[in-house]
Amino acid sequence: MSLKGIHKEVNFGIGDKVKVYQKIKEGDKERSSIFEGMVIAFKHSGINKTFTVRKMGVHAVGIERIFPLESPFTEKIEVVKKGMRGVKKAKLYYTREKSPKEIDKIFSRSLVKERAKTKTSTKK
Repeated sequence: MSLKGIHKEVNFGIGDKVKVYQKIKEGDKERSSIFEGMVIAFKHSGINKTFTVRKMGVHAVGIERIFPLESPFTEKIEVVKKGMRGVKKAKLYYTREKSPKEIDKIFSRSLVKERAKTKTSTKK
């Protein structure tokens, strides 16, 4: 099971909040669409590798999209907030039943771990 992905030199992993920029063709026109949410899973390997992003929509309805990592239509991936250090599992399907407030605890756990690491590294 993979916990990380690399797309055009951008490292991201399970629990990270990301913005995915995707190219969409409509007739002879092209436009860019942005989907922002938390990475909850990676599946497959190699060129077939995909990742699932979940966001909370209007009226607290969860919206999930599956993106192929090696797709030419995926323009770029931007990491908004790191959350991988607070994650304890490879698949975050359990967050489907959680409120946004409870999901923020994942990000706060990663911040606590990062602060503890920087304190110990500065003391040496």
